[in-house]
Amino acid sequence: MEQFQSVVEALQAGKLPNSSEAIHVYEKSFEKKDNAFVVMAKSNTTKYLVAAGAGPLFDALQGDAVENGKVCPLTHENSKILNQFFDYTKPQAFGTEIATMGLGDRLGIASPGHIETVKGRKVKPILAQQSVRELTLLNRTMTDILDAATFAVFQEGYKDGFGADADHIKLEKDIEYALDLGFSFVTLDCSEQIRNDIEGATEEDVHKAYADLPVDRKEYFNSHYLNKTFNVQGLDISFDEASLHKNVLVYGEAVDFMEHVYNEYISKAEKAIDFEISIDETETVTAPEAHFFVAEELRRRGVTVQSLAPRFCGEFQKGIDYIGDLTQFEKELHEHAEIAKYFSYKLSIHSGSDKFSVFPIIGKHTEGLLHIKTAGTNWLEAVRVIAQLNPDLYRRMHAYAEEHFEETLKYYHVTPDLDSIAPLAETADEDLPSYMDYDASRQLFHVTYGILLTAKSESGADLFRTEFFTTLMKNEDAYRSALVKHIGRHLDLLEL
Repeated sequence: MEQFQSVVEALQAGKLPNSSEAIHVYEKSFEKKDNAFVVMAKSNTTKYLVAAGAGPLFDALQGDAVENGKVCPLTHENSKILNQFFDYTKPQAFGTEIATMGLGDRLGIASPGHIETVKGRKVKPILAQQSVRELTLLNRTMTDILDAATFAVFQEGYKDGFGADADHIKLEKDIEYALDLGFSFVTLDCSEQIRNDIEGATEEDVHKAYADLPVDRKEYFNSHYLNKTFNVQGLDISFDEASLHKNVLVYGEAVDFMEHVYNEYISKAEKAIDFEISIDETETVTAPEAHFFVAEELRRRGVTVQSLAPRFCGEFQKGIDYIGDLTQFEKELHEHAEIAKYFSYKLSIHSGSDKFSVFPIIGKHTEGLLHIKTAGTNWLEAVRVIAQLNPDLYRRMHAYAEEHFEETLKYYHVTPDLDSIAPLAETADEDLPSYMDYDASRQLFHVTYGILLTAKSESGADLFRTEFFTTLMKNEDAYRSALVKHIGRHLDLLEL
């Protein structure tokens, strides 16, 4: 221990390699394994692991020798070493007995704030949560988001468990890859197997399409559902010919895909996996009988899921509150929640960030047992911090986002009135953070994150990224506080 203290003291008095600044030590991260000691430290805006002592952990960590110790960069290799020696740095599944929250750290630096937010709450954090779309837009990888979560958990000394979600995953090769990496949660996006053309088809066309199905497939569905009524937690769900035909045509192929993925990958995984079904990325609102149909088919086929995400009535647009009739939403949310309880899985709320008007309704009817996904709101809080601490950078990012907004509409459905955004030239620096209080400017930034963080000058230099991360890393406490306040408001209203 004395040897380790001497290493840290020498570094604090001096500097890390290639740095001119004294270091900050994250005291919560201190760990001892046999005769080796390791702690997280930061110099300027770069974090390292600092190790001393002897033994397998010390030998395994890769880094530069310094003052009887070793300074190790936050690489994937060193992330895996932490996973090897400290189980709490590996993601885990949580099943259906506790609420979970997907926190989606797009930046790779938000998880310390997320960890502080959930401490003492009735919820477990899914720290790593990114869709393939988001990873592509940011030039990140599944490995990057796992490593960021590992290092954050180690930095904070957080030992209460976290998850990692391969979010909105569609391709089998990506499922296999995510499980091999160690993800503990898979959200299967079935949007490409769900038929959107049936909703607007005539009853005659639906009947004909169903008649064209193989005889044994029709007999399978008819025998179980046709003219039957199912009592679900006091709800009567019935299927006549029209509703059965419609649901089989809309969801039949998707259910086949769910069954295949479960049998081929989830059930064969080497550890427990939280398996979520997403049927929300469609043009069709999920009726209660549709939700029941999908869930009943999964039950009949022996497919166990931990959560399911229907598409709710109204609009769950990115970064802003719910748009729609609250009375109708509560009626349908109640029905979906009862179906989820009947089948013993959690109801999942996608695009759940900032839906403050419906959080009390959701908390009430799910009785605090749910999964909720957030992501972009953490980025928006980072933008708010930039507006507070680096107004010039904010102004340049805002102007660039407005110029490139149209490019994002192929990825996201948002409807901001950009004309309602106050002109930058007429806004004082001290008022810039208030842009993150208005729907139009929130959505403007919410969907342009990929463009802003990958933008280059003609010479190939980052236009914003380097300065953006430098500002946040020099003001970690400000970003942490912003996340604790904002995500904490979500959890307060959900009563978690």
